[in-house]
Amino acid sequence: MSADSDSKKFPRLFVRFLVVGFGFLILLVACGLAYLYISGTPPKESKLIAYFYQHRNAYERLHEMVQEDKQTVSVAGWGVETTTSGIPYSVPPDGNFPVARYHEYLGLLKEVNASNIFRSDGLNSSNIRIDVWGSGFGGDTRHIHLAWLEQPPANQIFSLDDYYKTQQPPHPVYRHIEGNWYLWADW
Repeated sequence: MSADSDSKKFPRLFVRFLVVGFGFLILLVACGLAYLYISGTPPKESKLIAYFYQHRNAYERLHEMVQEDKQTVSVAGWGVETTTSGIPYSVPPDGNFPVARYHEYLGLLKEVNASNIFRSDGLNSSNIRIDVWGSGFGGDTRHIHLAWLEQPPANQIFSLDDYYKTQQPPHPVYRHIEGNWYLWADW
C-alpha cells in the first residue's frame, strides 16, 4: 500500500465522518424541536379532569392544609413562603414552618404531579391554585392550575380545548369541574 493511496483514503474518511456527524446533528435538532413542540402542547382537558378525579383526596387534603395553615402563602419544592418568614422562600428547617408539615405538602404535590400550591387571592381568602402544567419561558409562559374558589368566577368557558384553538387575546379563564373546583388557564 502506498502513501498516495493512504492520502486518498483520509479525505474520503473525513467526508464520511462529516456527513454522518452532520446527519446526527440534524437528527438531534429535530428531536429537540419535537420535544419543545410536544412539551408546549397543553394536556387535554379530559385528561386533566380524569387525573383530578383519580387524585381527588390529595387535592382536597392540600386545600384543607392551606386553610389550616393560616400563615401559608405558598409551598413548593424550592421552599415555603409565609406571612412570618421574612424572606420570600425558606426551606425548612429554616424559618418557622414545621419540617414534617412541609414534607406532607411535598408528598401530596408529588402525588398530584404538581410543582406548587398557593393562595390566589390573598391571605384572607380560601381560594387556592395548584400548578399542574406549564410551558414557555419568561413572559411567554403558559400555565394550567387546578383552582378551588369560594365564588364562581366571571370568566368561565365551556371547554379549554376549544378555547386553545381561538385567536383571542390572552387572558386567564376558568373551566368548571365540580363544586368549587376549576381548571385555570392563563392564555
